[in-house]
Amino acid sequence: MPDSTHLSDAPHPFPPHVGERLARGLGQLGLNAELKAPLLAYVSLLSRWNKAYNLTAVRDPRDMVNVHLLDSLAALPHVRGPRILDVGTGPGLPGIPLALARPEWQFVLLDSGIKKTRFLRQVAMELGLENVEVVHARVENYRMEQGFDTVISRAFSATGTFTRVAGHLCGPSGQLLAMKGRDADNDPEGLPAGWSVVATHSLRVPGLSAVRHLVEITKDS
Repeated sequence: MPDSTHLSDAPHPFPPHVGERLARGLGQLGLNAELKAPLLAYVSLLSRWNKAYNLTAVRDPRDMVNVHLLDSLAALPHVRGPRILDVGTGPGLPGIPLALARPEWQFVLLDSGIKKTRFLRQVAMELGLENVEVVHARVENYRMEQGFDTVISRAFSATGTFTRVAGHLCGPSGQLLAMKGRDADNDPEGLPAGWSVVATHSLRVPGLSAVRHLVEITKDS
């Protein structure tokens, strides 16, 4: 994790209650309070770049805390490392919050948008995220010799489509995790042959009333 003492001294354009909301949510998720400083530094960068690059429709930092940061971190108990691929990461969600929470794991953040990957490289540099690699590519064209333990997406596409375009990136015992909203979108009929939904997890995100879902998909044995 980046030096939280240094980051806590960095200026953030947020009133105190934004940090308080984040600290409260981290506590509810059972996560270390030291994550607060680097996560706020990330939101600060996202807010600043968003004005020019339109990286997210969420503009208020208070909403970013719940809708982006805590929503991403709620999936953490179901993520298996040490090699994780975030497909269609956009402005780094869920990849950046997860990488901050698990500095011992290696994360690849994949997106086809040049502005988004440019932003993510800046984030990785400024936050000192040595466990993050940013790749500008379409997922169906991306290849790795070694598969990933977890391939995760957040509102990337329908679960069946996600499985078809990203399944080749899973390792032999890897898993796909599709983060979904109120609609779990876990219809097994939509999956390509050889894949199955093994679990649909309900996620409670601090500060959000709606239940989120995480669909876990693996290759048939």
